Amino acid sequence: MALQQEIQAKLFLAILAADGPGMMHITGLVGYHGKHGCRLYCGLSGRREPSGKHYFPALLKPVHYNIDGCAHGDVDVRHLPKPSQKCYNNNLRSLITSPNETQYRSRRLETGISKPSLFLGLKSSCTLGLPYSCGSDIMHLGALNLSDLMISLWRGTIDCTKPDDKSTWSWAVLRNDVWQMHGKAVVDTLHYLPSSFERLPRNIAEKLTSGYKAWEFLLYLYGLGPGLLYGVLPDRYYKNYCKLVFGMRLMNQHHITRSNIREAERALASFAQEFELLYCQRMETRIHFVRPCMHSLVHLPREVVRLGPPICSSQWTLERTIGNLGEEIKQHSNPFANLSQRGIRRARTNALKAMVPDLDLEKTVEEGLPHGSKDLGNGFVLLRARDPYDQPLRECKAEALCRFLSINAGDSDSVFRVRRWAKLRIPTGQTCYSAWKEKEKPLEKRRTARNVKVRSHRYEMSILMIYLWY
Repeated sequence: MALQQEIQAKLFLAILAADGPGMMHITGLVGYHGKHGCRLYCGLSGRREPSGKHYFPALLKPVHYNIDGCAHGDVDVRHLPKPSQKCYNNNLRSLITSPNETQYRSRRLETGISKPSLFLGLKSSCTLGLPYSCGSDIMHLGALNLSDLMISLWRGTIDCTKPDDKSTWSWAVLRNDVWQMHGKAVVDTLHYLPSSFERLPRNIAEKLTSGYKAWEFLLYLYGLGPGLLYGVLPDRYYKNYCKLVFGMRLMNQHHITRSNIREAERALASFAQEFELLYCQRMETRIHFVRPCMHSLVHLPREVVRLGPPICSSQWTLERTIGNLGEEIKQHSNPFANLSQRGIRRARTNALKAMVPDLDLEKTVEEGLPHGSKDLGNGFVLLRARDPYDQPLRECKAEALCRFLSINAGDSDSVFRVRRWAKLRIPTGQTCYSAWKEKEKPLEKRRTARNVKVRSHRYEMSILMIYLWY
């Protein structure tokens, strides 16, 4: 039992350390640029450029394309091959029984497997088995890989293979002064973002290659981009981009309905197919535009059905864990061994706390409400500043308020007097601010946090909106 826990702890640490190419050493699969480079092992065969060695998951066959082993016909994005455990086991058996190095290299190319996976060392009853244990990571996929692809296309900085000519790229509009103005527009959105956003977006034109964070890319591509790129990107490229935004916004939710999955699948499949028609245009010199992230994207909706919302198993949590473990390193002469032992100790401690809850002495104490606040119930709390007394409403405002509450103006005189509050804490833990106090600050020190989405039309919620919106 102890040995099994030790193996699991070390495997967990190996997963933490495996970022990008390092992951193939754990899964036993070839790299992303292999002929069968899908992390979910769906069996899609890639294509390569005439003078290139890397394979790319291009769905559409280029015109006059006749590369040996890559000249298969168009692949329908709606009917991609499905992963198969039986197929994986047969291919693995074929690989490890290779009689010589030449046969091994040939079978590795055709199977997409380089060696047995570390996951095979765990009990089969404790895992989903291979290839089903190989999930996707929406953090790197959505925030980093896709943003890098789309921005490099729009800036015209992606590799150009001759005889292709960048001057013919009608989508490469973020250049020179347009790019600089676009970067300034990103910074100018600061005052219109909620104060609950931890990291503010920086000038992407200045900071793109100097530590732009994953959160900033996520906010830029799926939050700010649809507004800032409207009228900048040509219409057909902008419409294609909006399909990506629509699908990825649904996939980043913590709660995803079946209708959401169907809508996201249609949007992302349409985006991927249309992407090749718009950007690659069936040219063999543009196959490298179809990076592996484009293929991983269309698998996301099915992964929701199999594993749940991708955000719940993304790298965000693991990245924070890596940082926390790194802070605990004490032996700087041998940091990696120390990190491993710290991780094993934490895994053992968490296992003991899960088995014997009474061992967890770190009891969380509910934070008390601030002085002068008012608990409205259901997680809503009004916070000061507050008017010292009721304020009479002007006739036009009183009429609008009565219409909002669906009451007659003559039913009560008290409805025409209200007391303003500066802040509202909502059930998510975020704090919303009213315009009453926010407008007293200069624009450069102001963070807009007054947008509240109302899902209930009960009388209590209506009263709540009086406090907030006046």
